[in-house]
Amino acid sequence: MEHDVDDQEVLAANRAFYAAFEAGDMDAMSDVWEHTERVVCTHPGWSTLRGWASVASSWFALFHNGQHLQFIVTAEQATVAGDVAWVTCDENILAGDGASGGTVAALNLFVREGAGAWRLVGHHGSPVAPAT
Repeated sequence: MEHDVDDQEVLAANRAFYAAFEAGDMDAMSDVWEHTERVVCTHPGWSTLRGWASVASSWFALFHNGQHLQFIVTAEQATVAGDVAWVTCDENILAGDGASGGTVAALNLFVREGAGAWRLVGHHGSPVAPAT
């Protein structure tokens, strides 16, 4: 039973991440992430960013580039191992005009804080090649 609760809490944290991204809400995005030097983020096509300051700056830039993205997250699966969890999923992206922006395979890594909240410490997104 506890395992199911952990899975649901991690999936809720993962969904909060995508809700913040879709809304372009820097405060909500900040709430999702741990604010340490150990966080890492690899946006599709970018080099890996390390540390909260670099990661936060990247989200700020993405939120202010004038492009609104909508996510339909599929194939979402959580795995919990003690105070560490990861979620694999596919980000099916729609651009602001409703056009398909493609699919990104994502891995989101979470750690449980002392108070029990799950915080994102790693995000890696890799574009999925279109089916031929």
